[in-house]
Amino acid sequence: MTGRIAQPDDAGIAEAVALLRAESVVAFPTETVYGLGADAFSHRAVGEIYRLKNRPSWNPLIVHVATVEAARELAADWPINAEKLAAAFWPGPLTLVVRRAEHLTGVGADNDTIALRIPAHVVALRLLAASGLPLAAPSANRSEGISPTTAEHVLRSLPDVPLVLDGGPSSWGIESTVLDLTTGVPTLLRPGALALRALRDVTGAIALRDTETVDGTARPSPGMSKRHYAPRATLILAKDVRDVEVDGPAGVLTYEGADLPGAEILSADPREYAADLYAALHRLDDSGVPTILVQEPPQTEDWLAVRDRLGRAAARTDLK
Repeated sequence: MTGRIAQPDDAGIAEAVALLRAESVVAFPTETVYGLGADAFSHRAVGEIYRLKNRPSWNPLIVHVATVEAARELAADWPINAEKLAAAFWPGPLTLVVRRAEHLTGVGADNDTIALRIPAHVVALRLLAASGLPLAAPSANRSEGISPTTAEHVLRSLPDVPLVLDGGPSSWGIESTVLDLTTGVPTLLRPGALALRALRDVTGAIALRDTETVDGTARPSPGMSKRHYAPRATLILAKDVRDVEVDGPAGVLTYEGADLPGAEILSADPREYAADLYAALHRLDDSGVPTILVQEPPQTEDWLAVRDRLGRAAARTDLK
């Protein structure tokens, strides 16, 4: 079976809803990246997500809902910080981890939590409303690969997805920020599109995880694996890519201000850089180069999410 791209008009949405209600999967756009959606509480449908992505069973999924009320219904309790953050940032690129309602099965971490968000994309919201389903939706690509920010990226990585709704390029271009609200102080599980500064304005202090999650163990959020977001080519991070010697041709990715002829040059603004990062990595990877050299971004908090993605993309899992 080969998938196809459809416009998100009434006919496309209706076809997508029919697939979802039949416990199949549909790829759809969000403002962060394209997601591979399925009925969050159908074991069969969620199993299809894991099969198509070749995703490890211990890596949980984020559940997308249409309204704050729908999110509350999936939670065992809804802390005051959840109410404040939802009011401030939903719909938007923020995922909240809360205690999962006891009656729910089918998706979530191997504990009693659930990760929830309302996406800020008109197509995603139309699909959620039309289907009436909470949708589990990780990024629509093979596990560990570069996240997709266009419909074409999805089909190149997952050609067997039956339908991809085309909503154009994702505006943020990087995954949501994930905040754990089951801890005494809200804890950052995954840096993402939404800056910590904005979150602190609402919650006050935010704790950072001080230990790395070991692959193969349960975790409350996706995006915590050692290797993730990686191209097929070997990705090497360096303060000065001109100092790196490689065998064969190499693609180069840097940001404005660097004098590197032939390089992919992205914005020196961290949000604009993040929005173009995955698309640039796709272009370099599709060129067939065996190596991609990436100039390390600045060591400031504003670049935290970008540094996280590039560090995981460069990680080697075959080294002990």
